[in-house]
Amino acid sequence: MERETDEIIFERYLKTGNNDDLKELLARYREELCFFLFRMVRNMEDAEELMLDAYAVASSGRNTFEGRSGFKTWLFGIGRNLALKHLRKQHFFLFSLNEEMTSGEGMPELTILKDERNRMLYEALDRINPDYRQALHLCYFENMSEDDIAVVLKKSKKQVYNLMARGKKALKETLVSMGFEAGL
Repeated sequence: MERETDEIIFERYLKTGNNDDLKELLARYREELCFFLFRMVRNMEDAEELMLDAYAVASSGRNTFEGRSGFKTWLFGIGRNLALKHLRKQHFFLFSLNEEMTSGEGMPELTILKDERNRMLYEALDRINPDYRQALHLCYFENMSEDDIAVVLKKSKKQVYNLMARGKKALKETLVSMGFEAGL
């Protein structure tokens, strides 16, 4: 049996008001949206609250989903807008990504090396322009297309292409300056 699309489930929710449909969508994107928001606000409690707020806006704003983009894209756009509003209220204008990645005892050497590379990647992402970081995150962590990224970031496809190209270049330069050269 094929999995129902997000759009079918959401349309059914709008027609019937069945909370099980909304719970299904929450289960599908809860962690991804929360992680995306955490990268913006740097506080897990705030990210979780913003994620729930995004679902509340989605569930109550029945006339705003027009189907021009996918449900996930629309939901992430709502989340991003809420996070930006949250940051403005707190007078934060820089987004940061300082995640502590630790490795457990007795881990194989390759896993430790991978963790170190991931730590360096997150540190390098923290150092680049927030717009570059958001575009790269949506592309590589959320597997969104340039069209979907354009909707979430409220940019043209050309602007997204430029953000991605500049972001990759800035990320590479940052990683090199940190002494990371493998695989570049």
